[in-house]
Amino acid sequence: MIVMLTGTVIESSASHVVLDVAGVGYELGISATTASALPEPGTTDVTVYVRMVVREGSIDLYGFSTTGERLLFDKLVGISHVGPKLALSVLSTYSAARLVTVVMAGDVSEMARVPGVGKKTASRLIMELADIIAKEPALRGLVAEQGTSRQMPLSTTSASTVDADVVEALISMGFTSQEAALAIEGREEAGAHTVEAALSYALRRLGKRG
Repeated sequence: MIVMLTGTVIESSASHVVLDVAGVGYELGISATTASALPEPGTTDVTVYVRMVVREGSIDLYGFSTTGERLLFDKLVGISHVGPKLALSVLSTYSAARLVTVVMAGDVSEMARVPGVGKKTASRLIMELADIIAKEPALRGLVAEQGTSRQMPLSTTSASTVDADVVEALISMGFTSQEAALAIEGREEAGAHTVEAALSYALRRLGKRG
């Protein structure tokens, strides 16, 4: 499995880059976001994070400027009916941190701006990604890097502390205090007793409302 390549940029466009690694040229599909982060052709010692996708009759490489973008690509292609092409379209429309923010806000209209994504697909992507992000510390960390949230502890023993932490997290994501309070109603009955589980529960409820 190839996970990272370091070499010289031979050529690049909005959709692909060719990297010379010790005399071997690797062509990788990329998002427009990664394309904008790449240096000019001829630049040496350029590192690209890689994901190899093996399908019947083909082996394709995809490159990313950050591990966060690569992780989101992995999560996107893991969703039913989302292939590498659509995943790159999403990541070309939004940076990794911005995508996480859109999902956390449950903004279906914003997600529908992605070429090839209608309102129905946008709603499904937000629902599934919200659940994934709530369970993935590295992805929640992307929001913190953008200054819109902070990483939440995975568990706590106090019910009041769980509620307070989740409400605080939701407010930092852009929800109102009233929306946050309503979102966590019934979480204990639903078995969401930790901060992680309660946040996932709340995001699912907020996503359904969106």
